[in-house]
Amino acid sequence: MNHTKGGLVIFTANSHPSSRELGKRIAERLGVELGKVQVYQEANRETRVQIQESVRGKDVFVIQTMSKDVNTTIMEIITGVLPYFPYSKQCKMRKRGSIVSKLVASMMCKAGLTHLITMDLHQKEIQGFFNIPVDNLRASPFLLQYIQEEIPDYRNAVIVAKSPASAKRAQSFAERLRLGIAVIHGEAQDAESDQVDGRHSPPTVKTTGAIHPSMEIPLLIPKEKPPITVVGDVGGRIAIIVDDIIDDVDSFVAAAETLKERGAYKIFVMATHGLLSSDAPRFIEESAIDEVSGVTNTIPHELQKLQCPKIKTVDISMILSEAIRRIHNEESMSYLFRNIGVDD
Repeated sequence: MNHTKGGLVIFTANSHPSSRELGKRIAERLGVELGKVQVYQEANRETRVQIQESVRGKDVFVIQTMSKDVNTTIMEIITGVLPYFPYSKQCKMRKRGSIVSKLVASMMCKAGLTHLITMDLHQKEIQGFFNIPVDNLRASPFLLQYIQEEIPDYRNAVIVAKSPASAKRAQSFAERLRLGIAVIHGEAQDAESDQVDGRHSPPTVKTTGAIHPSMEIPLLIPKEKPPITVVGDVGGRIAIIVDDIIDDVDSFVAAAETLKERGAYKIFVMATHGLLSSDAPRFIEESAIDEVSGVTNTIPHELQKLQCPKIKTVDISMILSEAIRRIHNEESMSYLFRNIGVDD
């Protein structure tokens, strides 16, 4: 990058008013004004972007949070900061489908993206889908700080993984807070299990004449969901469920009910990305969950907060602005990853 001709410019796209609000917070921390840009849709719904100031020789960052209209959101982004990477849950081969997050990454690189700043990718391997530098920032320092400052008597808490898949994340939180850990096992089959990914495609159906009899491949024993169990003691404790995304809240609600049955007297949910789709706010409000206390503003959720007072927001604009400043000044990014483990 050439820093001798110009400075730093920050634009926000029009995916949601909260995208502009997050952009304002980042710009204020960096001591710059938001760049002048107009993003709108033509009558035929084509997206048009008009940059209304010179950016020649400058480092340009576009702040883009993900709205419900995720496809329009992607079309608005060219280079910049995506706190939540869209389609990140579609990062595995599923039956005869495609790896959509790989397609999105390729599309962004082809469009001219030169550097990506994001946060808590659903799978860290997604970084390998890009042929450009990717800085996968972590929200865990802010979530841990929230637990310590906003949850009374957190020393009497236990960190909970609502499924074995999130056990490593829960263990990392528990070790940093010097707390115990519990894992819920035997819940309803998760949509991201091995049973629906590419390793079961083509279907494991015995077909006569498909292969030579002497080369017959043994079939796998079908999976059977075990009775639901909680590994770890939650009786008389505060239960803090941690995960990276909270979208369809059925599994969180079911986990809360199980924890209540096992004696937990208060239940919190912590997650980086709060998609909170459809009727999620209503389900949370009617559930045994006491508070969704650690949802960051990587995704706008102001409407959901109006529908459910249990939802609280953790601001992560500080680390995004510092990442932009360091990239612009060609400083090391390692400071932002100090004491960060692979499971954070």
